Amino acid sequence: MKTTLILVLFYFICTISFAQDEVKLSLEMDSKILGKNIKYSVYLPAEYENSNNEFPILYLLNGFTGDETDWNMDGLLSDIVNQLTRAEKIDPMVIVMPDGDDRLYMNRDDGTYPYEDMLVKEFIPFVESKYKVIKDRRFRAISGLSMGGAGSLRLAFKYYELFGACAAYSASIRTYDEIINDNPSHFDSYFGRISPSVIGKKGEVRYTDAIKEFDLLNFVDTQDVESLKSVNIYFDCGDDDFLTLGNTNLHIKLKKKGIPHEFRVRDGKHTWNFWIDSLPIGLVFISNSMRKSDTRTIQN
Repeated sequence: MKTTLILVLFYFICTISFAQDEVKLSLEMDSKILGKNIKYSVYLPAEYENSNNEFPILYLLNGFTGDETDWNMDGLLSDIVNQLTRAEKIDPMVIVMPDGDDRLYMNRDDGTYPYEDMLVKEFIPFVESKYKVIKDRRFRAISGLSMGGAGSLRLAFKYYELFGACAAYSASIRTYDEIINDNPSHFDSYFGRISPSVIGKKGEVRYTDAIKEFDLLNFVDTQDVESLKSVNIYFDCGDDDFLTLGNTNLHIKLKKKGIPHEFRVRDGKHTWNFWIDSLPIGLVFISNSMRKSDTRTIQN
């Protein structure tokens, strides 16, 4: 009897000691809205499997030409999150990474590819019915780099009732002049994704309603200031990044409107080296935002 108890105790200790986080890559959701499968990856903390608790959730978006595996394969996601969690700098959280599909996280303006509708109306409900996460904006955040940085900011501002915090890195924010004077090849391949009618166009005619909504410097002017104030915002950019001007202008605009936020310009370019340094800063910002709003009674 004593031997049996010792073995059971040993097994229990080993199970706890070797509990590990898990990253599941390139899972699929059947999207009825888009009529295709959408890929996503998910990070589950070590505590997830054996816990009865629900966890905070972060939607982490990739950049242009990237996919749902980028943050794990290139961004050292698992290593960074584990280090921060062990140091108790962040609380354990579920992190979901949908494939951005190079759609700028927006609906195509001709109605043929409503990516944003899929993400908000279909993907988020799907994820939050499948995983043990807290269904409360205070514990739901969004983050991303480049295209995903701009996407996370715009979605956080637009759907403030869904997201309590946002952290964006090297966000694809362009000034009006940068948009209408953009290189034709880049403009067509990037902005043509959401507004195909502008392909081949030059100058002011490029500035369609879809492009106006993409333009965060214009978009924040269309939103209620008090609503914008309800989201905890962090964003940064490298001093040698081609997007520094747009990010700095967003900081100035938010400052003038009295919208609280944190903005940092650090040494760096539009590279993974910069984003790997940005991710832990953003995760700590998001976790601290959640901790400040946490009035739950945790069940063990």
